[in-house]
Amino acid sequence: MSMTSRLLLVRHGETEWHAENRYAGVSDVALTAKGLRQAQELGSWAKRRGVDTVACSPVSRARLTARPAAEALGVEPEVVEGLREVDFGWGEGRTIAEMAAEDPEAVRRFLDDAELGAFAGSEPPSEAAARASVALRGLARRHPGGTVLVVAHNTLLRMALCAMLSIPVGRYRLVFPRLDNAAVTEVEVTDTHTALRSLNVPTWAPLSGGTRNLGT
Repeated sequence: MSMTSRLLLVRHGETEWHAENRYAGVSDVALTAKGLRQAQELGSWAKRRGVDTVACSPVSRARLTARPAAEALGVEPEVVEGLREVDFGWGEGRTIAEMAAEDPEAVRRFLDDAELGAFAGSEPPSEAAARASVALRGLARRHPGGTVLVVAHNTLLRMALCAMLSIPVGRYRLVFPRLDNAAVTEVEVTDTHTALRSLNVPTWAPLSGGTRNLGT
């Protein structure tokens, strides 16, 4: 009999590039003081929530965000290579405004469809979504019936949500405009089936009755 696992998907804490809205994919960007506080708040929330275990991207900003939760639960975080952020290629470390000043047509194509208009040299969204989906479904299989806190990245998680919910990956920016730092998006995974239970819920919100819950 198949068992349903709950994955609590979390974007890492705020980084030093947030103020300028720079694309941070493969770049190793440090958390701000606020980002570190968000990690601590997430840790406290995870213990109250009854999380069983913690997994994270290998990128330092995700690992640092996951650490307080793992310590609060008394577990070792599982580092999953497939959860690393997307490589943005030409867009890496740049803002949309900087790119538009250089090549407005390239930016227009990207904003219209992130798959067909992917930045030069970037990881194709469909490939990123596929590896993230494999990683997330693997976590669900390894923790049947459990609740797993998964700390990863804004773009990768939105792409994975599209793939797992049968939404065209190129539309990830339109369907899921952003995931807030340290906010939780909950999905239920059973075999190949995925259900979205809540979206982008701050960890300082009540554990039940939140306005962004998508079901009862």
